[in-house]
Amino acid sequence: MNVLVTGATGFVGREVLRQLQARGHTICIVARNPAAAARATAGRFGAELRRGDVVKDASLADAAQGMDAVIHLVGIISEIGQNTFESAHVRATDHVVRAARAAGVRRFVQMSALGTRPGAVSRYHQTKWSAEEIVRGSGLDWTIFRPSLIYGAEDHFANLFATLSRRSPFLPVMGNGQNRLQPVAVEAVAAAFVGALTEPRAVGQTMDLCGPEPLTFLAVLDTILVVLRRRRFKLRVPLRLARIQAAALEFIFPRLLGRAAPLNRDQLLMLQEDNVGNPRPAAEMFGLQLVPFREGIAAYLRP
Repeated sequence: MNVLVTGATGFVGREVLRQLQARGHTICIVARNPAAAARATAGRFGAELRRGDVVKDASLADAAQGMDAVIHLVGIISEIGQNTFESAHVRATDHVVRAARAAGVRRFVQMSALGTRPGAVSRYHQTKWSAEEIVRGSGLDWTIFRPSLIYGAEDHFANLFATLSRRSPFLPVMGNGQNRLQPVAVEAVAAAFVGALTEPRAVGQTMDLCGPEPLTFLAVLDTILVVLRRRRFKLRVPLRLARIQAAALEFIFPRLLGRAAPLNRDQLLMLQEDNVGNPRPAAEMFGLQLVPFREGIAAYLRP
C-alpha cells in the first residue's frame, strides 16, 4: 500500500516506518519543515518526504494525493506557545482527515491514548477524545488505537529514570505512586498500526494497546532499578507541592529555554488516575507479542 505517516520522526513514528518498510509498503511522510531530521528519517526508511503542516489545513492539500492509507501519529504531552493540545490533537486531526477525504483515501489509523473518554479531567485526554470523535465521524474506514505508556530503546520514560538513577541517590514520585500503568513495547504498538492497514476486522474498532501486566508507578520504578541492579530512595512529592513545581516549570521553560516544560499540571492530573486496559483484542487480532515490562526494558537498559 501507499501509506502517508504523520508524526513520523517521533519515537513511535520511527518504529512504524521500520515495520512499514519491512512489510514492503511504499511510505510518504509529511513534515512542516523538511529539516535535517525529517530528511534523515525519510532516507533511513526509503520514504518520500512531503511538505505539510498538520495545523494548517491548506498546507495538506497535496500531501495525501496518491495514498491508500494514512497513519496519523501526531500528538504532544506538553504545550508551548501555539503548539497546544487543541491545535496538535483536535485541529491537526481534523485537517488530516479532510486531506484524506479530499484525496480519496479510505483507510485511516489514528493514535489516541489510554484513558481517553468523555468527561476526562485532563485537557490532554479531553482533546484526544475530540480527535477520536472527528475520526469516528469522518466516513473513512478508521481504526483508533489507545496505547498505555510506551517504552523502547529510544523512549523518554525508562531511559529518563535510568539516567536519574545514575546521577541521583533518589527518584521522584509525584503523589503516592499507587496509580497503575500497563507499559507496552513500541514494537507491539507499531505492529498493531501496520497490521491494521490490511485487517478488515479492525475497521470501525477502538482498541487498547497495553502490556500483559498492570503495575503501580512505584512498581515500574522498582522494575527499572532491578534491571539496572541499583538501589535508590524514592522521594515522595506531595501533589500540592508538585503542582507548584509544575506551574513554575510551565512558566520558566518556554520563556527562558524556549521549550516545553518537562512536567506540567495536566500530567499531574493523569498521574492520579489508573492507565490500564484490555490487551487481548488487539493482541489476538494482530498476533502481538506482549512481553512483561521487566523483560522488555532488559533488552535495552544496561547496568
